[in-house]
Amino acid sequence: MSLALSGQKVLVYGLAKSGVAALRLLCQQGARVTALDARAEEALGEVGREVKALGAALVTGPTPPGLLASQDLVVVSPGVPLALPEIEAARAAGVAVWGEVELAWRCLTEVPLFGITGTNGKSTTTALTGELFLRGGKRTFVGGNLGRPFSEAALSPGDWDALVVELSSFQLEGIRTLRARGAAILNLTPDHLDRYATHADYGAAKARIFQHQLGGAQPGQHPQGTDFAVVNADDADVLGLARAAKVPVYGFSTTGKPVADAPKLAGLAVAEEGGFRLDFLGERYRLTNRALRGAHNAQNAMAAALLARLGGVASDGVQAGLDSYPGLPHRMESVRVLDGVEWVNDSKATNVDSVLVALRSFKGDLWLIAGGKGKGAPYAPMVDEGRGKVKGVLTIGNDADVLARAYAGQAPVHACGTLDAAVKKARELARAGDTVLLSPACASYDQFKSFEDRGDTFKRLVGAL
Repeated sequence: MSLALSGQKVLVYGLAKSGVAALRLLCQQGARVTALDARAEEALGEVGREVKALGAALVTGPTPPGLLASQDLVVVSPGVPLALPEIEAARAAGVAVWGEVELAWRCLTEVPLFGITGTNGKSTTTALTGELFLRGGKRTFVGGNLGRPFSEAALSPGDWDALVVELSSFQLEGIRTLRARGAAILNLTPDHLDRYATHADYGAAKARIFQHQLGGAQPGQHPQGTDFAVVNADDADVLGLARAAKVPVYGFSTTGKPVADAPKLAGLAVAEEGGFRLDFLGERYRLTNRALRGAHNAQNAMAAALLARLGGVASDGVQAGLDSYPGLPHRMESVRVLDGVEWVNDSKATNVDSVLVALRSFKGDLWLIAGGKGKGAPYAPMVDEGRGKVKGVLTIGNDADVLARAYAGQAPVHACGTLDAAVKKARELARAGDTVLLSPACASYDQFKSFEDRGDTFKRLVGAL
């Protein structure tokens, strides 16, 4: 669908990936575009040059008074708070204000959208859901808050049978008409309290994913084409948000017993040994893929399967996708098995809570590589969770001594200093049946550019063994 934006004055606020994608889309639509970014022009580099090459005006630094209020439309990148005074002034002047995903959606309204939000697991569930749709024969766009900005899909709207989109709370704040055929909330824990006054405000932003869904189907019915919601039936906060849904609500549960006061569910996915079942369809699925080990990934897999099956993917496509999903880089990523030892890259585990999730995914025989730029959180929960599982800890980076003190008397500690030395030591220590797990519990900036750089280095070192 083409928007009536030709000749309209549109300002794009923020030139990170989403803003640049919105800029390209608006220029394709024939709008008269101004790009605004707080950074100096020289700091924008190639982005600034692209803005000018597309024929858009570029404004950098402090926002000139009245600039936003003089537009026909303002498109806001997710990182720009909608509560900024200049945005509120534009609204007061009658200017429409959309988030980048709203702009993209208005070019894609004829393609079913499957949106995924929550505090944790969004990226894995989005990527996995995309894999299930692809294995089901659907031409599928996968992106949003993960990887490709949603506006990239809108540059070629005829290319897609399904849109699988990760939606952050920031992105959901900026929707006005975006409609999810299937809307999933995976979990809700305190986060982004620098942007939200309360946890309830944060939850309300997440619940906007249900706002424009169309009701009509009866509980127990799931005809293709009707809207539906997918929620974590073990999370009381999520079930509370689900009460706002006007469509059939399907749950997933590791216990099969939704928490008290759950809304009436149209169907339930339940984890079981080796996989999970969809009770309302009488179907069972196996989870043997190493990329989906652990209880947290069982939840992600159930959510993805519900979205796919209710979205029109046949059961064999769902199972094929569960089997073929490669996993996301640096998240419990199986790098290789060498002489019976598995090497796992979990470099994205930059805090203690993330390491706990990793440790719970293994039964034992672990050699843990941990350390880096610490965040001040106590390591005691890691020590407790790893008791009986961790055969030894190989420390690296700035927080090596702090980790060593935490593990003193609890597990053997090997002070390695660098990741290179830790990999060599682990190769020496590990035996067939063991797992070497890089799950640092720390930021990477003491020795690496990013957690991705750290994980890529680990993969290179392991590949060279």
